Amino acid sequence: MYRILVVEDERAINDLIVMNLTEAGYECERAFDGIEAADKLEGAGYDLVLLDIMLPGANGYELLDYIKPLGIPVIFITAKGSMADKVRGLRLGADDYLVKPFEIVELLARVEAVLRRAGKAQNEIEAADLRIDTRSHTVMRGSKPVQLTAKEFELLLLFVQNRGIALFRETIYERIWGGEYMGDSRTVDLHVQRLRKKLHWEDKIKTIYKVGYRLEI
Repeated sequence: MYRILVVEDERAINDLIVMNLTEAGYECERAFDGIEAADKLEGAGYDLVLLDIMLPGANGYELLDYIKPLGIPVIFITAKGSMADKVRGLRLGADDYLVKPFEIVELLARVEAVLRRAGKAQNEIEAADLRIDTRSHTVMRGSKPVQLTAKEFELLLLFVQNRGIALFRETIYERIWGGEYMGDSRTVDLHVQRLRKKLHWEDKIKTIYKVGYRLEI
């Protein structure tokens, strides 16, 4: 049974979502602020997070940075419905974006689609000749471990979770290092070069001229 964490501070909406997901056969847990959600995420293996943006404690954008290295898909559920908000949420790494008010049938369809695309975010991800464990933060090639730094591991996950998609240097920097990208690509480029070398993926992580990188596997 898939386990879903519903992070929504409006109790009535939280209750409605949990009730309908439970009826659809999902196991749900609730959180009503960002800090509570982070605490729950530390010890439990969730398959999906439904995440509001405007939360007390820590907002949805801040919490997303905490969630993504765990390899858990995220659907933003929010009243922030402008195109700029949607683009920001998706570029920061959300797997989908649903604007309130919404129909429950649409929510269920999006949950199913994200879980299907994620192959249900397993604890282990296979990519080319690698096996990536998102819980232990280890990478194996066959029976041999590949030694990566914490940032290199996050960068690998970012590429694998967005394989085939062009990632702007700005997006990579904001997702891995946080803060505002100031136009200096040396940090991103250096880490990509080192990751390519360690993985022997020189032919798989493609450079896109004046844009960034794309993983092709």
